[in-house]
Amino acid sequence: QVQLVESGGGLVQPGGSLRLSCAASGSIFRINQMGWYRQAPGKQRELVATVTSDSSTNYADSVKGRSTISRDNAKNTVYLQMNSLQPEDTAVYYCNLDANVLTSSGWRLYNYWGQGTQVTVSS
Repeated sequence: QVQLVESGGGLVQPGGSLRLSCAASGSIFRINQMGWYRQAPGKQRELVATVTSDSSTNYADSVKGRSTISRDNAKNTVYLQMNSLQPEDTAVYYCNLDANVLTSSGWRLYNYWGQGTQVTVSS
């Protein structure tokens, strides 16, 4: 139904920056909230940032002031610009969104996860 393709992860030195992207495709009528989560080894998945359909944003305290989430509704894409990255930001970053999609039973609201993209901050 809906596919999420993430990109932009990689290896970066402490203090560096990365921009993650997540593009959604499929039988989408409307995307509501979009967001990014992360999971470090041995830890639970945690919220990084979310953006609503009217562009209201929410950030985890750990990234507030260093990260910016944005979306391009025409492209069904959400971005996460991360600056001043530190080793503790190392994790797999997952895109997440709520979308109204067309099914055999009509339009339905579903939640989707991306496959994850690795971000490693190390010197």
